[in-house]
Amino acid sequence: MIELRGVSKTVLSGSQPLTILHPTDLTVASGQFVSIVGPSGSGKSTLLGLIAGLDTPSSGEIVVDGVEITGLEEDALARLRGEKIGFVFQFFHLIPSLTALENVLVPLEIAGEPRAAGKAAALLRDVDLTDRGHHYPSQLSGGEQQRIAIARALANAPPILLADEPTGNLDSANGRHVVDLLMDINRSRETTILMVTHDAEITARSDAVLTMRDGRTSAAAAQPV
Repeated sequence: MIELRGVSKTVLSGSQPLTILHPTDLTVASGQFVSIVGPSGSGKSTLLGLIAGLDTPSSGEIVVDGVEITGLEEDALARLRGEKIGFVFQFFHLIPSLTALENVLVPLEIAGEPRAAGKAAALLRDVDLTDRGHHYPSQLSGGEQQRIAIARALANAPPILLADEPTGNLDSANGRHVVDLLMDINRSRETTILMVTHDAEITARSDAVLTMRDGRTSAAAAQPV
């Protein structure tokens, strides 16, 4: 489903090169729930951005659902993201001038989905927010905003969901609700999920854990629940 072959990322810091991600090989099987852990600055978000095609590697190849993405033009990358990858951010990134329902509608309308309204309503039902569809983001709690963001990420039924600390700004109760929702999505839809997290409870429930430190990775089996 996801394969990295010698993927690295180096940027200039002043006049000096700074390696954010050292050459990395990684394989994630279809349907896996993988937690990515490590201290701040270890390269976790960079890794997700590279897999999503939001950033370009300095070396190596990235294969997403059978497509080698590192040589794609931006238009082709945008199409691939629309079809294959959903992204959930720590800070929600909802459009403040649109209601919850309208936020979920956006990717469906961009994709030309003929039953966009019905699908958006069904997605709100899936995240248990049917009665909040007419509210604007400022009228929703943090947990509700994140569940709307998840519904939006799932709008085009992508086989892959990337989540960058989706519970980082939530209290423990709302964070647990979001994690339970993501786990259910992984099991019921067989969606492959890579999630950056600092939560030991999440890593314990994952299929595998990828540990990062100083731009290097090491994979280990997840601890049993």
